[in-house]
Amino acid sequence: MAQTQKKQQDMGTGDVKKLLLQLMIPAVVAQVVNLLYNIVDRIYIGHISGIGAAALTGVGLFTPILMLLNAFAMLIGAGGAPRTAIAMGQGDKEQAEKIISNSFTMLMIFAVLLTVVFYASAPTLLRLFGASDTTLPYALAYSRIYILGSVCVLIVMGMNPFITTQGFAKISMLTTVIGAVINIILDPILIFGFGLGVQGAAIATDISQLVSCVLSLRFLMRVEDDYRVTAKDVRVHKKMAVRIIKVGLPTGIQNMVISLSNVLVQVSVNGYGAAAMAGFAAYMKVDGFNILPVLSFSMAATTFVGQNFGAGKIDRVKKGTFVTLGMCIVYTILTGILLLAFQDPIMHLFTGDETVIAYGKICMLYFCPFYWMLGILQGLAGTVRGPGKSVPPMVVLLISLCLFRIVWIQFALPLFAGIEGVLLVYPVSWAVGAVLMVLYAWKGKWMQLPEAIS
Repeated sequence: MAQTQKKQQDMGTGDVKKLLLQLMIPAVVAQVVNLLYNIVDRIYIGHISGIGAAALTGVGLFTPILMLLNAFAMLIGAGGAPRTAIAMGQGDKEQAEKIISNSFTMLMIFAVLLTVVFYASAPTLLRLFGASDTTLPYALAYSRIYILGSVCVLIVMGMNPFITTQGFAKISMLTTVIGAVINIILDPILIFGFGLGVQGAAIATDISQLVSCVLSLRFLMRVEDDYRVTAKDVRVHKKMAVRIIKVGLPTGIQNMVISLSNVLVQVSVNGYGAAAMAGFAAYMKVDGFNILPVLSFSMAATTFVGQNFGAGKIDRVKKGTFVTLGMCIVYTILTGILLLAFQDPIMHLFTGDETVIAYGKICMLYFCPFYWMLGILQGLAGTVRGPGKSVPPMVVLLISLCLFRIVWIQFALPLFAGIEGVLLVYPVSWAVGAVLMVLYAWKGKWMQLPEAIS
């Protein structure tokens, strides 16, 4: 991997579309491969003889905890990476290096604390998320082993944005892809070969995350440039930590609160029975084929906009915004069509239970045609975060993906007889968020340089 090192990529010159694609394509590939090993996990778990459906449901209940872990990782990644990009655009190498090293230190602190808290509270949390006496043993067995690998999970998710920010998107991709391939290889060996069941799936994931973690840190500590993790800065600089958290906290809070709102959605789905829970859990993995790449587009836009904003190149910021929107919309429309076209064989990958499959296909009908609205919402949120304006996207996402969903579940859901009332909250909340984000991007002053504002 050392031979792939080269001078970081300058986002301030060259074709905008080409530069964004160079950031986006490796990130999307990494996310898709990462998603594939998660799907392989679920496919193998769903076919464990005698317990497949219960095990699949139990493991699916771990998702809110995983989302909370991701939220803490993004608190640092989303707080440090844009500031690093701005510092790079300004040519301040010393500042950029301090931000990266401080971010690593803070991630380590969060990782240790979260491992202890989530390991101890896993039984209570899983019950809260809807675990029954039947599904709790599988949910707990998977969760506690996965949680023991939280240090690696947070480092990979929190530090990879700093690799991408420097223009090394292919390196970021490779660290994820290599780990994913290892997971895919280990899954059948541990689940079936050693008879470890859901525990084997969790162990395979921990091992793969450890490999990705080592590769990411090896690159960030040895990259042939000034933007790396250095021993002298691996400590908490109070002022720097405050600045990182100031930018990242809105994104972190946003992800945590949205995770909690998703718990309410999950609890509502649970009310329709075990088959509905299993079908919903299975499709939410397929859902990642749209959600995760869109988030990759958003993060690429943050990097591009951050560097150009730091360099004062507002025309490129504007062009990058429109190019990002176009890519998000085209991608989500195409994948939505493909998922609908192959919905039956896709759902049969997870289980042979026709009732579970039917619920999964219902989910597709309410999600796939409307992903383009989520593309607009997340694409614009990423561009606005580039100049360090993380509060407005947080407010929009909290209103649309959290507050609106809570109100819907409380007041609109009773008007529906079936699970359709729960599923409808997704496209409607995406529409609300897209409209609000467009209004802010159009009317807000997020593209004004500090001296212009002052």
